[in-house]
Amino acid sequence: LLFLQRVLLLVASDVDALCACKILQALFQCDHVQYTLVPVSGWQELETAFLEHKDQFKYFVLINCGANVDLLEILQPEEDIFFFVCDSHRPINVVNVYNDTQIKLLVKQDDDLDVPAYDDIFRDEEDEEEDSENESDGSEPSEKRRRYEEDVIERTMKRRQRREWEARRREILFDYEQYEYHGTSSAMVMFDLAWIMSKDLNDMLWWAIVGLTDQWVQDKITQMKYVTDIGILQRHVSRHNHRNEDEENSLSIDCMRIAFEYDLRLALYQHWSLYESLCNTSYTSASLKLWSVQGHKRLQEFLADMGLPLKQVKQKFNSMDISLKENLREMIEESANKFGMKDLRVQTFSIHFGFKNKFSASDIVYATASLMENIEKEGPETTNFIKALDSLSRGNLDKLHQGLDLAKKQLRAIQQTVASCICTNLVISQGPFLYCSLMEGTPDVKLFSKPVSLCLLSKYLLKSFVCSTKNKRCKLLPLIMAAPMDVEQGTVIMVGIPPETESSDKKNFFGRAFEKAADSTNSRTLHNHFDMSIIELKTEDRSKFLDALISLLS
Repeated sequence: LLFLQRVLLLVASDVDALCACKILQALFQCDHVQYTLVPVSGWQELETAFLEHKDQFKYFVLINCGANVDLLEILQPEEDIFFFVCDSHRPINVVNVYNDTQIKLLVKQDDDLDVPAYDDIFRDEEDEEEDSENESDGSEPSEKRRRYEEDVIERTMKRRQRREWEARRREILFDYEQYEYHGTSSAMVMFDLAWIMSKDLNDMLWWAIVGLTDQWVQDKITQMKYVTDIGILQRHVSRHNHRNEDEENSLSIDCMRIAFEYDLRLALYQHWSLYESLCNTSYTSASLKLWSVQGHKRLQEFLADMGLPLKQVKQKFNSMDISLKENLREMIEESANKFGMKDLRVQTFSIHFGFKNKFSASDIVYATASLMENIEKEGPETTNFIKALDSLSRGNLDKLHQGLDLAKKQLRAIQQTVASCICTNLVISQGPFLYCSLMEGTPDVKLFSKPVSLCLLSKYLLKSFVCSTKNKRCKLLPLIMAAPMDVEQGTVIMVGIPPETESSDKKNFFGRAFEKAADSTNSRTLHNHFDMSIIELKTEDRSKFLDALISLLS
């Protein structure tokens, strides 16, 4: 890729980006490419990092950031600087797509980008006024006047055509940029690159799996896209993991094996108790309505239907009777169907280190995300990033276990917050959307000032609200969630998520709507996140901002 050149890696703070980063680091190591890694959590940090390093570096690699804005306009780089952008945010800014000198986009061949045609949005600045000077003297006055009249008509026509073209261009760009969504996971794109270069290793494949699973856990892609990508990875898994007498596997206890599984959709259940996992997984907790007394009764009935004694269900999964564990998935699935939970099993992968340690891909996603947004230890943001990155290496099981413990705390906090929001009717319908605001002083409110945690909470809350409300119209509405960001500065963080429907295409229109509402009310907002649908806002501007949103979306 880039020999003899130092490269600057700018990596966003999400699990998929970390996985893509691990794959690229491994590739750089193969080819002895020197690089510097800088974590960036938003546009401000990205700009600062670029300004600090632009004199020492000519090559910048951006992972999960940079595709959805005009990079050249924001960073104003010199002409000898090159950007390689691997970003799952869509739509990709049209200038980035059509700039083939300084910006190189890393996207999968079969990703449908739906980019408008070049001629529809770019127009060479033809010398529109070129005709104005070619008045030649010396011809007859009548001839001159006729030519002048023709000239005027032609110029008027040209202006009208240009106005029509510009109106059409605005319309095309509006359609293209209206919704925000996600393309193929960046870790999968990086793995594809490794595979094309014949440098793909089992470790890289596992990181690609975790990157895709992150998109699924965070609800960024459709079920259809998830299943398709799982199929692609499954072929690689069987290629890498089928030989039992594999030289690297048969020799050591700390070998690693990846396996495809049709596993339970229960968060962290193999490292928790089955009971805790049922209570803290959004799918089961929303389906059984566990925020109510009635819901807990249904949970008891559900366990009784499976014939699982409470004593077994409430102890650590590892300590459960082996006889119960053997057919557990089939038993749970059969009972779940009776209780209306038809999608309790999901296609995924698990990894085995040696004989003892087994993790499913979603375990790793929860653990890594929790390490990245850990609020327990005050310190520089980068320490969390490095810890999360390290937890993805198979040598660092202690960090991974620390992440799993943090993830359990986080899932409990989310579930308790969801229950209290529903029981105290904090989710209110504002007309075109639902709105819920967490007050300062709510338990765990500090955790929800972090974007990934707040998005996860919003998705869980919307799922539960849809199951709890009788109002048919409310079931189809999107949700805006707000939480205190920085009390001293008087700011809130706000996220908008699309409706929770079976056929949802996961496309989000809040990014554009937030921008418009902020502009029209002069609200003091900060659009610093790589996801446009997350903003920071001054607390006292919140009500006028929401009013503008309501009238905009009504």
